[in-house]
Amino acid sequence: MEARVTLMATWRRHAWKLVLAGGIVAGLMFWGGGPLGLAQDAKSKGPMEKVFPSSAKCKRCHERAFEEWETSPLSRSIHSPVFRAALDAYLASGSNRDKVLCLRCHAPHVNEYPDQGPAFIAQAKSGDPAIDGVGCAQCHLIKQVDRSNLQPSPKYETGGKTLFGPYKDFVQNLAHQSVELPLFRKSDLCLNCHLAVPAAANLGKSNDLLGGWETSRAVKSGKECQTCHMPEQVGESANGENKRKVANHSFPGRIGKLRQEAAKLEIATVVKGDQTTVTITVQSLVPHNLPATHPGWAKVVLDLAIKGKNLKTVFAEQRVYGRTYANAKSQKTVFDFEATKVLDDTVLKPEETRVEIFTFPTPKDTKTFDVEASLVYAPVSGPPAFLQRIEAESSAGAQDPAFQPIPITKQTVNVPVTPGG
Repeated sequence: MEARVTLMATWRRHAWKLVLAGGIVAGLMFWGGGPLGLAQDAKSKGPMEKVFPSSAKCKRCHERAFEEWETSPLSRSIHSPVFRAALDAYLASGSNRDKVLCLRCHAPHVNEYPDQGPAFIAQAKSGDPAIDGVGCAQCHLIKQVDRSNLQPSPKYETGGKTLFGPYKDFVQNLAHQSVELPLFRKSDLCLNCHLAVPAAANLGKSNDLLGGWETSRAVKSGKECQTCHMPEQVGESANGENKRKVANHSFPGRIGKLRQEAAKLEIATVVKGDQTTVTITVQSLVPHNLPATHPGWAKVVLDLAIKGKNLKTVFAEQRVYGRTYANAKSQKTVFDFEATKVLDDTVLKPEETRVEIFTFPTPKDTKTFDVEASLVYAPVSGPPAFLQRIEAESSAGAQDPAFQPIPITKQTVNVPVTPGG
């Protein structure tokens, strides 16, 4: 088994080199003028597979962190059927666009090797890339973050074997040098890709992903992104080390149990004869927008269902939290790279409490009825061709997780029908 894995890894490395060679040639035609200087700059950094090695190599010494990362959304940043379908839509949307714009976050080392853009795109479109999108090196080579622009940018240290991290008491090793960097305990590290959307830069702050997070109660109390999305646990940083407090690398969010702490619901019901009013208080518990509106179809949905006799649903209604975009033709679009303006914004702001009121006929022929309120992340949405493309790209077809709602929280109360109102 081990020999077979080694053989496959060798094949993937050679396959990547072949794609890379073709990509450089294609880059001369695909990008137009100027790639020669970029290629020389990339060459001075060394081969990309050496500077940004596969995370599988890190597993040899960092098995715990690797296995957590492997289950995370970051590990699938260029692997997911949704991303591949969205990348196709983006590339088809305009010939003058920055072809690798999506990859500047989904595979950020393309910023260090811009001449190899066609090879990156080919890898992402392959469905089984031989490179990582967001892996170990893509984060641990970051030396600083430039926040002078709306879209922050990472500054990589690519000239040696130095990796950065949050720990002072690291163990010396022969694989690489380790340097403690306070940046790795700060939200700035995450803002490279999670503050703004490059493809929708023309929308400015009307399309900010996080909202007023810096003035939230959580941030004022000292919390950083890592507090929730890389929570502390006890374990080994490297294989064989003494156990201590380390950061979890599964990056919980809408995937994982953390979402159950994202919001809470409270239900109040008033029955007045044949009319009933339900008031639902939706409280966001997170210090950023809920949802963060990239991708553009990201929505959180509040579902209300009233169940009367025999638990039959007699009334149902929704509230949708998200953003609605319009393109240059004033048509609605879920693609923020097509968006020229925000038509509607119902996003839950950081730590916001919102009150929703529903009125409906009181259920008949029953002494009580159930009020069910649930908050979910909505499935992917968009044009039929886009959804069909996702289905075709996924080994699960129409059962791909992207087509399923993700529950956040749910409340149910049983309400007596007051005789005579």
